[in-house]
Amino acid sequence: MEPADYKALVCDDDPAMQRLLSRWLQKAGIPTRAVSDGQEALEAIELECPDFIITDWEMPRIDGLELCRQVREMVLPHYVYILFLTVKNARAEMISGLEIGADDFLTKPVSEGELLARLRSGSRVLTLERRLSLMAHTDSLTGLLTHRSFYEAVAKEWHRSRRLSLPMSCVMMDIDFFKQINDLYGHPAGDSVLKSVSEVFLDTCRASDTVCRYGGEEFCFLLPETNENDAAILAERMRVRLASLHIPFGTPLLRITGSFGVAQARDDMSNSESLVDLADQALLCAKRAGRDRVIRYSSLVDAVEPLDCVAERHDGIFQGVVARDVMSPLIAPLYEDETIDHAARFLLMHGIPSTPILSSTGELAGFLSEKDLMAAMAAPDCWQRPVRSVMRPNVISYREDTPIRIIYDFLARVSVRRVVIMREGRPSGTISREALLRWTRNQILRPGGSAPSVAEFVGAGGTTNTASAPVLHNPDIAPATPSAE
Repeated sequence: MEPADYKALVCDDDPAMQRLLSRWLQKAGIPTRAVSDGQEALEAIELECPDFIITDWEMPRIDGLELCRQVREMVLPHYVYILFLTVKNARAEMISGLEIGADDFLTKPVSEGELLARLRSGSRVLTLERRLSLMAHTDSLTGLLTHRSFYEAVAKEWHRSRRLSLPMSCVMMDIDFFKQINDLYGHPAGDSVLKSVSEVFLDTCRASDTVCRYGGEEFCFLLPETNENDAAILAERMRVRLASLHIPFGTPLLRITGSFGVAQARDDMSNSESLVDLADQALLCAKRAGRDRVIRYSSLVDAVEPLDCVAERHDGIFQGVVARDVMSPLIAPLYEDETIDHAARFLLMHGIPSTPILSSTGELAGFLSEKDLMAAMAAPDCWQRPVRSVMRPNVISYREDTPIRIIYDFLARVSVRRVVIMREGRPSGTISREALLRWTRNQILRPGGSAPSVAEFVGAGGTTNTASAPVLHNPDIAPATPSAE
C-alpha cells in the first residue's frame, strides 16, 4: 500500500474522534478530510470521491447506515471501501451493515495500529478493483479508453455542457491505408503504428480531453469547452505531427497520414451519439476528398439538413450500374486563372449554382459555388481577382467505374448534395442526391427495368447542372482523387 495513492474521508460527529483519526491517517501519509455527519459526507463525495470512508454508526441528520446505503447507490469513478466505527457488536447489527454495503467494522475504542492494518487490508481490495477497472475500460494495446468507456465519458460531459451552456466538440480520426501496413509488414508493424499514434494523441490533447480507440485504426476525441474551429485547429496539429512521424520497425521507417472529421454539438441535438455521428460524417468526407486532411462538419452543410435514415435498399436496381451510367455530364469548363467576374457571368449564363474548377492542364483544381462568390463580393476589387482565390480546393470525387451502390450509400449517409465523377484524373460529370433519386424512380417505373440512358434521364427531369460538393478549407493541400473502395 502506497498511502499517498489513497484518500480518506472521516465522518464522525465527535470532534475529538475526528482530530484523532485524521492525525493518525495523515501521519501514515494518507490525505484525509473530516466531516461531522452523513449529509456533509455526501456533499464531500460529490466534490472529490475518496477511496476510504471511515464513518461512525450513529450521527445526526444522516447516520452511518444511511450514508453507506446512499454511497452504494451513487455512480462513482471507482469503488469506495467503507469502514464502520461502532460500539455496537451485536451480530444482527453487523449483518445489517454488511448487507447494506459495509466492508469492515472497527469497534471503539480504536487503536492506531488496528485502524491502519484494516486500511492496508482494504487497499488490497482497491488495488485489485483498479486493475480490473483498467482492464475493462482501456484498450490493452494503446492504453486509451475503449469504445464503451468513451461513450460513458461522453454522456457525462454531454449533460455537464448542456447544464452550463458550454460548447463541446468531437473529432473522429482514421489512419490512412492502415490495412496496407498490416498486409505489407505484418500485424506487429500495425501494432507499432497504433501505439505511436496513441502517444501523439495523448501528448497533443489536454488533460480534460477524452481520447479513445474507437475501433481498429479509428480514434475518437471528446473536447469539452471547445468550439468546432478550435477543435479543427487541434486536429490539424495532430495531422501535421502524424505526417512527420517516422515509426521504426525493422529496416523500414514507416510513414503514415491520418484523416480527421470535426463536429460541434448543436442546440437541436438530443443526445451525445448524434455529435459523434456528425464527426463520423465529416471523417468520411475527409477520406473521400483524398485523405490526409481535416474536414469540419459545418463545411458540409449548405442549407440542407442531414438525412435521418438510409432509404430502403434496392440492390437489384443498382446491380451492375456504375457512376458513368447515372452521372450528369459536364458541358463547359471554368478555369482557376479566370476572373471572378467571368465566373459570375458563367454561372448566370448557364443557370447553375456551382461548378468544378479546372487547372490550366484540365485537371480538377477545386469547386466554386454562388455562396463562394457572394462571400467575395464585399471586397471592391474582387471582380478581377482569379477564381483560385475564392474557390474551395478539395472535392469529394469518385471514378466513373465506381459502383453506384457506393455513391448511393455515401449520399444517403451524409449531408453532401453532390459528388464529382472523374475520368483519368479529370472531371467528367456529377451525381447529386436529386439526380440519383430521379434516376432510381425512372428505373423502378421503366418497363422491363433496364437502366435509362443519360439522354432519357435528362429528358425525364434530370439535370446537367453541377453543384457544390464539400471541400477542405486548407488550400495548401493538393486535391486527390481516391479510388473506389
